[in-house]
Amino acid sequence: MRQITAVLVGAGARGRFVYGAYASKYPEELKIVAVAEPNEERRKLAAKDHGLAPNQLFDSWEQVLHSTQIADVAVISTQDRMHCIPTMKALELGYDVLLEKPMSPLIDEVLAMADASREHNRLLTVCHVLRYTPFWSKIKEIIVSGAIGQIVNVQLSENVGYFHMAHSFVRGNWNKSEETSPMILQKSCHDLDILSWLIDDRCTKVSSYGSLLHFRSENAPHGSTLRCVEGCAVERDCPYSAVRIYKENDLKNEWTRFITNEITPEGINEALEKGPFGRCVYQCDNNVVDHQVVNLEFERGAIASFTMSGFSHDISRTIQIMGTLGEIRGYMEKDEIVLYQFGKEAMNIPVAVGEGGHGGGDEGLMREFLKQVRNSSNNGAQGLTSAEASVQSHMMAFAAEQSRLEGGSSIAVAGWSARCMNSVGS
Repeated sequence: MRQITAVLVGAGARGRFVYGAYASKYPEELKIVAVAEPNEERRKLAAKDHGLAPNQLFDSWEQVLHSTQIADVAVISTQDRMHCIPTMKALELGYDVLLEKPMSPLIDEVLAMADASREHNRLLTVCHVLRYTPFWSKIKEIIVSGAIGQIVNVQLSENVGYFHMAHSFVRGNWNKSEETSPMILQKSCHDLDILSWLIDDRCTKVSSYGSLLHFRSENAPHGSTLRCVEGCAVERDCPYSAVRIYKENDLKNEWTRFITNEITPEGINEALEKGPFGRCVYQCDNNVVDHQVVNLEFERGAIASFTMSGFSHDISRTIQIMGTLGEIRGYMEKDEIVLYQFGKEAMNIPVAVGEGGHGGGDEGLMREFLKQVRNSSNNGAQGLTSAEASVQSHMMAFAAEQSRLEGGSSIAVAGWSARCMNSVGS
């Protein structure tokens, strides 16, 4: 197995804890040879993680992607609005590229990157990790087998989790759509991609409703303060208390590493006293929705509904797929799939347990991407989550956000779809 070398552009949460961690766990498969990251502390951590010398560390993507290709692949894990230009430059230099989702919050950039991957005959794999999980792969396998006949209706729910909502989309990096992406694109492009993949048809119409209902200043409880550690009168009873989430309950083991690089009582206290994650959830500068529904119609007549809510006790996804000959019901986090073929006994379908984040999807994505890179006889073949494959789900998200902003109007995506398919040569 040939070791693949990589340039890591962006060493934040995904860059360090997913792609960088894969290289540390499987050094025979992947080696990080350079890191571009504007945050000095993160650069130092990356140097320690991967044994990098100072001349392998860069302040910006412009420096590492300046003129000469120095690795096999480029992993682009910057913020949403910083994806396009480094991706285009990396493709031009000859890199195969692994790009964090979403591709971009701008339609023209999505199309330009898809075009560039074809023009330069390079892989551009988008990190729609759910397709690589044992759970969703098994559901796709059942559908393709014909066991439920033609798909008629799909209902998919994404339960974001109250603590994840507060962390990422109220206090955190993705709380303002104009600086990152709308919620339906940033968080739920995974789900629209799964719907597009499972139904395997062109989406023709989209409508959507949603709003920022709860995390608003007018909903702040009496006696609350700007920060949870500033003597808030209701902090002990508030489920969104930063003290409880990052210091006290079981959630701290997962989420505290994202608020500070110094996992000590002193480091955590400083983050809560001075950083964005110590703010009261009712006194932040957030504007992305905390709940949304999307209705979709497909060319051959199937319809789908998607619900995203930030108000759930856990992070989970559930799905119901109704076909002309049967039905599938699934609960991703429990790896539970039940097949109901009409007139037959229900069948519990076994699912292999995936290792790593996103139900095994993170590691599954990395393994498949590296396998493709090693396969020098690809002859331009693109992967399961290529830029070409991702165009439709991005258009679905753009249409959904337009509909939501217009009060739920039905948006015909045929014009967008035709433009996209012509652009990427599908």
